Amino acid sequence: MKIDFQKFETERDEIEAFLAQPEAYAAPDFAEKSRRLAEINGILDLVRQIEQAEKNLAEATELINDPELGEMAREDVRVLGLNIDAWKTELEEKLLPHDPADDKPAIMEIRAGAGGDEASLFAGELYRMYVRYAERHGLKVELMSQNENEVGGMKEVVIRVFGEKPYGQLKFEGGVHRVQRVPVTESQGRIHTSTATVAVLPEAAESDLEIKPEDLRIDIYRSGGHGGQGVNTTDSAVRITHLPTGIVVAMQDERSQQQNRIKAMNVLRSRLMEKKKQEEMLAASDARKSLIGSGDRSEKIRTYNFPQDRITDHRIHYSRSNIGAAMDGDIDDLVRELSAAERKLPEE
Repeated sequence: MKIDFQKFETERDEIEAFLAQPEAYAAPDFAEKSRRLAEINGILDLVRQIEQAEKNLAEATELINDPELGEMAREDVRVLGLNIDAWKTELEEKLLPHDPADDKPAIMEIRAGAGGDEASLFAGELYRMYVRYAERHGLKVELMSQNENEVGGMKEVVIRVFGEKPYGQLKFEGGVHRVQRVPVTESQGRIHTSTATVAVLPEAAESDLEIKPEDLRIDIYRSGGHGGQGVNTTDSAVRITHLPTGIVVAMQDERSQQQNRIKAMNVLRSRLMEKKKQEEMLAASDARKSLIGSGDRSEKIRTYNFPQDRITDHRIHYSRSNIGAAMDGDIDDLVRELSAAERKLPEE
């Protein structure tokens, strides 16, 4: 792979000069410039690592036949070779073009599907799985809305995940997740099948999409359910309906009507961006549709078979064991395999 890294150094110098200006922090592209600088520095650091390792490898190779240092040199050659291969693979991945939405915060909506109480318990487990995955990877999770039921499950939960490439890490989780197991309420030991639906949306900024005030109907009402006494005794809940599309978003977890309104608008904006993306997906290749999904929330993507201790992702025909670890947030292999499959797709 022949890459002109001088252009990265030139771009780095230009960004550093821009960020050094006193008024830079007020510029609308300040965050994007800062992110790009970190990205370039990561690439150049890897290049320097590889170059130094290759020099060390050449020196160690010359010493292989030395009677005193040969054994140590052979081990150095082995380790350096492995490191260089791994760093080159990482560099290739960093140089690949990626979806700009990958860097955006992710809004995840998890809803119980078919299966009654068992489906709500499974939805709750998926919620905890993603929270623990986020913790493992230094991502932050903000609980935006939740609706629990009396058995301790989740009818619906909405979270915002932010940090380094949150949407890029979680975007393949959208779709129908199916669980096969014996519910705790099943007295005869029969295996039941239940489902939960996950939607993953890149958070849309106000500048990404214009929403006309006249296209919105905003209803204010008294909160119910969880949130504490202060929530339940004030007219703080907000329901926003986008009239042209019929999309409805309701928020009631915050004590402040204004906070609920901000959260509801955030989710609405992201849902509208998802709708726009779905329309663009109609022109996408069949290969990309099979991986990213058609946007249809009834699309079954993964099965968690507890009796066989097997998780199967149907899009890439990948299976693994140890469901317990997965439900504790260890889904790195699934994220890695899905990301690798995306990289192999032909350019649109």
